[in-house]
Amino acid sequence: MTTPKSNSPADTADREIILSRVFDAPRELVWEAFTNPRHVVNWWGPNGFTTTIEKMDVRPGGVWKHMMHGPDGTNYPNQSVFKEVVKPERIVYSHGGGREKDGPGINMVVTWSFEALGRQTKLTGHMVFPSAEMRDRVVREFGAIEGGQQTLARLAGYLPKMGAATEEFVMSRVFDAPRELVWKAFSDSEHMKHWWGPKGFTVRVAKMDFCEGGTYLYCLRSPDGHDLWGKFFYREIVVPERMVLLSFFSDENGGITRHPMSPTWPTEMLSTFTFVEKDGKTTFTIKWSPYNATDAERKTFEEGRPSMTQGWTGTLDQFAAYLATLARGKKS
Repeated sequence: MTTPKSNSPADTADREIILSRVFDAPRELVWEAFTNPRHVVNWWGPNGFTTTIEKMDVRPGGVWKHMMHGPDGTNYPNQSVFKEVVKPERIVYSHGGGREKDGPGINMVVTWSFEALGRQTKLTGHMVFPSAEMRDRVVREFGAIEGGQQTLARLAGYLPKMGAATEEFVMSRVFDAPRELVWKAFSDSEHMKHWWGPKGFTVRVAKMDFCEGGTYLYCLRSPDGHDLWGKFFYREIVVPERMVLLSFFSDENGGITRHPMSPTWPTEMLSTFTFVEKDGKTTFTIKWSPYNATDAERKTFEEGRPSMTQGWTGTLDQFAAYLATLARGKKS
């Protein structure tokens, strides 16, 4: 964590604050924690503060309006307008808190930069005030530097809680195929359409952007003709060893929806798939768990383990059969 000053242009050197911290979390997760109001309310503000968000529209021109509630009962209104949003690298917004009893409100332009450092993320906040006097005022009267440090520390404490708190569902299968082939069949939409989904389901639509931060949108058709949309969000890809993703039920536009037949099924699922090769065969392991789940969702997940076993068994049976056809094709 640093406080002013660094290598900034001379014309802003006396009217800025710079805060920085490295988090033990991938950039996509830090970005999500910073841009999703459901997460922001859990960590935004110095120690002892709580935050209520009225609106948070993270796009250029969008408004972020929130109220910070101090431990002494004082409310601090805040309103910002997003000027630039470059996912997952940078957010720029202009901030203005209106007027206070003792004078004009605080105004500044804030730039948050998200730098990927392997599995870690460096988050840097650069605040530029209209004058040195205003910058000195927020440091002196509002404890801006210490408060900023505390806010980032609260984010560091919250990030691990964004994962699942429920015991994972784990299943493994050994495929008689080299890892390169198994990986390819799980990372290419043309291959996945031949096997993905429970037994008897077929892939009707598939759009894949296989990269960290990319998505896979698909539509499964059930044996009785009903369509079921789903979506992956790829958080981590280590070729050809591991992929980590969030999965959701979806609509045809990629919007997140609830389970069509189980309203308390977890809205978000964290999936880790690993691929280990030995003697020409590949052990494929699934680790599946609720993500950002409510108590009701975790309970539904626990009660659903038998159906998860049945569903994944059917999917992996189809996967094994498809891999066998690929292997035969390579030999012929």
